[in-house]
Amino acid sequence: MIFVLTGPESTGKTTLANHFSRTYNAPLVEEYARTFLENLNRDYTITDVIEMASTQLKMEQEAIKQNTSILFLDTDLITYSIWLKVKYNTTIDWVDDAISNQPNKHYFLCAIDVPWETDPLREHPNEKDRETLFQLHLSLLEKHQYPYTILSGSLDERIAKCKGTFEFISNNQSTK
Repeated sequence: MIFVLTGPESTGKTTLANHFSRTYNAPLVEEYARTFLENLNRDYTITDVIEMASTQLKMEQEAIKQNTSILFLDTDLITYSIWLKVKYNTTIDWVDDAISNQPNKHYFLCAIDVPWETDPLREHPNEKDRETLFQLHLSLLEKHQYPYTILSGSLDERIAKCKGTFEFISNNQSTK
């Protein structure tokens, strides 16, 4: 099963993805955008975002080929699709097509009810913008009818909710 941590910036996705990868001794596909942007010595462009999305997808596909029973993704193309729409008011066909043809994934959508942590790579500290980004993530998940769990509250509450979801999915898969 593939579990994706998604949602606006500064909502705990990476913390949770790293925690669960360690806890379950499972592979993790990290967010490529951070690596790319940390090594970029200029402002990024739409071409850069498309390149990041392409690399993110390739990393995900390579991890899926390993055929592990559980895989964690610290973001996926849904975030890139939203990024392209919000920043450049555009869509990219191959990104949208890839989103429409997802493998078996369960999304953990992180709510904005955690304190903003300043980071030079983050662009949306305003609560209204963060809520808009959350709603865009939610809309895409619902549009594609992908299973998701909204994570809110403290880190411990989010971890507990994820664990409950893991157990539920695991129990239902073993009874099929």
